[in-house]
Amino acid sequence: MAKSKSSKQWLQEHFSDKYVKNSQQQGYRARSAYKLIEIIDKYDLLNGVYSVVDLGAAPGGWCQVVKEKSSNDLTIVGLDLLPIEAIEGVHFIQGDFTDDEVYQSLLNVLKGDKINLVLSDMAPNLSGVSATDQPKSMYLAELALDFCRQSLEPGGSHVVKLFQGEGFDGHIQALRQSFQRVVIIKPDSSRSRSREVFAVSMGFKES
Repeated sequence: MAKSKSSKQWLQEHFSDKYVKNSQQQGYRARSAYKLIEIIDKYDLLNGVYSVVDLGAAPGGWCQVVKEKSSNDLTIVGLDLLPIEAIEGVHFIQGDFTDDEVYQSLLNVLKGDKINLVLSDMAPNLSGVSATDQPKSMYLAELALDFCRQSLEPGGSHVVKLFQGEGFDGHIQALRQSFQRVVIIKPDSSRSRSREVFAVSMGFKES
């Protein structure tokens, strides 16, 4: 099948992207690694961290970054619907985070221990229709926040990808109720046309 003009344009843009080129040269599995690198460096998120959960982890780029940039012997657990090629020292769970059994599997791996950092790069399968995509995206963000409330230790941090639109302001307010500090960042490696931003929440409050 012949490629459409738009798909050819996307491919050309993708392979000329400096972050795509950098990820290939530096061995990261996805250009999104640079989003997390910028966030970690700016807010010193790995200082003192010993346990991290990465939701929406495929293909594993964020787990690579955490493992590479931490000086501690970390527990790292990644979860995604898609299979993820193994990374030494990272425990992967394949499954749907919205599924109760998969959620329980994650809790079982943690063995009841509290964690320091919850990362969420989760996004729904996008249809291109904002009226349906946005609520699905916010639902995943709410689930990630619920997980934080159950599993983060006091003082812990949370990074979540959000799309600006309906429900965004309400979710930021919910984050501020649970964390001492919440900032919004659009990393340099985020494409300018994308509505994605990242909420970085620090200082989880004891409930």
